[in-house]
Amino acid sequence: GPVVRQGDDQWFNIVRWTHIATLNAEEFGITSANVGEMMGSENPGIKRLLGGEFGEAMGIPNDWAAQIIKSVGNYAEMFDRNVGPDTPLGIARGVNALWTDGGLQYGPPVR
Repeated sequence: GPVVRQGDDQWFNIVRWTHIATLNAEEFGITSANVGEMMGSENPGIKRLLGGEFGEAMGIPNDWAAQIIKSVGNYAEMFDRNVGPDTPLGIARGVNALWTDGGLQYGPPVR
């Protein structure tokens, strides 16, 4: 998992919520290809994730999650690209799948 220097609480929160945001994006079906389109969603969870006021509380832009997802994708996109079945490592998602797919990954709502 992510590791950060002790004592840098702001950076810890940004890293932690970045991981959570990529999990939420996967669960909502938000990808690097459709994040722009999804920013117009009426779903309150998607609206909070992609442009709510949560970023401001961490000292970063409110569209922080949208920027991340546009740049690197959701959790599934990152996993598949770096270590997934079609890479030399060939790792299956297994316990790294979302909880809704039998894995252990759960991203609490961004609120």
